[in-house]
Amino acid sequence: MSRFTTANTPLSGLIRLERQRHSDTRGFLSRLFCADEMRTFGWPGPVAQINHTVTMARGAVRGLHFQQAPHAEYKLVSCLKGEIFDVAVDLRQGSPTFLQWHAERLSADNLRALLIPAGFAHGFQTLSTDCELLYLHSVPYAPDAECGLSATDPRLAIAWPLTITERSARDSAFSPLRPDFAGIEL
Repeated sequence: MSRFTTANTPLSGLIRLERQRHSDTRGFLSRLFCADEMRTFGWPGPVAQINHTVTMARGAVRGLHFQQAPHAEYKLVSCLKGEIFDVAVDLRQGSPTFLQWHAERLSADNLRALLIPAGFAHGFQTLSTDCELLYLHSVPYAPDAECGLSATDPRLAIAWPLTITERSARDSAFSPLRPDFAGIEL
């Protein structure tokens, strides 16, 4: 029996997952990851790294981050507390949806997760205070391969639902895309 319900998004390979809640008088259980099922959704192999973030302020934006090949990664992003507007941007060279973005509201209540394939940038905005996220990564963090996009790049035109209240100095320093940006090769 599958512990996940999936929905394709308009961007090929980007999948919304909904964890099934199994409840009884004690509370509930939901599975965050199952290697066998994730492989059927495109996950390439073992989990190489797990990260946990806490963002306190409502309206804060983290991202948009990605890693260049050969360190391009799949990410499975789940919101464990609060609610976020989770964004993935297709950066795959030659993709028919190149530079298009898709967002999902992820929350502790809706048990949704976003499975983000290699070749996408990722970021999110907090829609509530005190948000906690869990990220599963298919490859380890490689500082030399890390890149980012400006969350306010007019070429992307991401419709953030709230006024951006804060970003890190690093994220604020990401430049808008150059006109000749042709994507990342995987």
